[in-house]
Amino acid sequence: MTQTSNSGTVLIVGGGAAGITVAAMLRKARPALKVTIVEPSEHHYYQPAWTLVGGGAYDIDKTRRLTAELIPSGVEWVRARAAGFDPAASEVSLDDGRKLGYDHLVVAAGLQLDWQKIDGLNVTLGQNGVSSNYRFDLATYTWQSIQAVRGGAALFTQPAMPIKCAGAPQKAMYLAADHFRRNSLKVDVSFHTPGPSMFGVPFYAKALSEVVAQYGITPRYNHNLVAVDGPGKRAVFETGPAEARTKVEFGFDFLHVVPPQSAPDFIKSSPLADASGWVAVDKQTLRHTQHANVWGLGDCTTTPNSKTAAAVRAQAPVLVANLLRALGGAGEEARYDGYASCPLTTSRGKIMLAEFVYDGVVTPSFAGDPRIPRRRYWWLKKHYLPYLYWEQMLRGTPGPDWHRKRDYPEAVPALVP
Repeated sequence: MTQTSNSGTVLIVGGGAAGITVAAMLRKARPALKVTIVEPSEHHYYQPAWTLVGGGAYDIDKTRRLTAELIPSGVEWVRARAAGFDPAASEVSLDDGRKLGYDHLVVAAGLQLDWQKIDGLNVTLGQNGVSSNYRFDLATYTWQSIQAVRGGAALFTQPAMPIKCAGAPQKAMYLAADHFRRNSLKVDVSFHTPGPSMFGVPFYAKALSEVVAQYGITPRYNHNLVAVDGPGKRAVFETGPAEARTKVEFGFDFLHVVPPQSAPDFIKSSPLADASGWVAVDKQTLRHTQHANVWGLGDCTTTPNSKTAAAVRAQAPVLVANLLRALGGAGEEARYDGYASCPLTTSRGKIMLAEFVYDGVVTPSFAGDPRIPRRRYWWLKKHYLPYLYWEQMLRGTPGPDWHRKRDYPEAVPALVP
């Protein structure tokens, strides 16, 4: 027999970056508001730093904290896993059989990494020179493996979109290529992606193609990783037109894999998802398209923006303002413009800070041409952004927002990675 309990006014599914930030902001705005978070994980991770860990430039232990230490004061934490949604009854089912009621629901459940979709990958991850910065326990092995390479081939892969942090697959590659260059190592570096370019925003893609050229990296577009033979040091890709896909193999000494990604299974099968499997929300208000008391933000939704922590930081104030307005608050409806940021580590010590909104409109926070890798952005990435995340964002203060549309010449400026 299932047991239903009314969790109060706002129930948040997911205690990651999005869920905790929203909970903290709600409590700051209305201290008496009852807020509950459903989250099964003991630990919380600052995932944006894993790329730096994989490049030997950050301490992995600094990326993990106890979830219990981050749940905002006054917020109830239900340590369980959500299993399903019943929006008609305003209930969420948990994997232990309980059901939680709500007045308003915020879905911030992130996405899932589908490692199993690449044949042979799970049995070789963390050995045979096969690694990924998309897992806490593997990021340090990435750096160990890069250091072990003395020649041969280093392959870097990216799956079909959407994925979280679309720039992360190539960030790992640039840090490795920089290491090889600094140590005068002759390594054949290649980037394999199903897409047609280095980045989804043409303004930055052209500049990144220049970075690739300066390193002597071989880009292989329309290449999707489908299988890995770790002991045999072989990677298998599908390529060619959709109606006549063929398989090609490449040998490697090091292979960095980014797995396919999708909405969590319990969301895909729920009435909150659209045909794509993601939580269907209005891309500007973040309200569900069918259920007025359901909201969504972060990686699990249909918003057509880059799935990054920076996007969450921009979405949270919009969702909170609109949810409070639905609870009887004043003010005009807030709108999310699709902002996301991707600090692209083009080398150890320099970053190309890509910022943009919906439709690929370039909206930097600073006036200088954002296509030029700069040392000050390295400091921003390594020192300021972790502080902003742990000490401000997760405590309900998203921090400054200076992004706006700026115009630059079409020609790519001279740059050094």
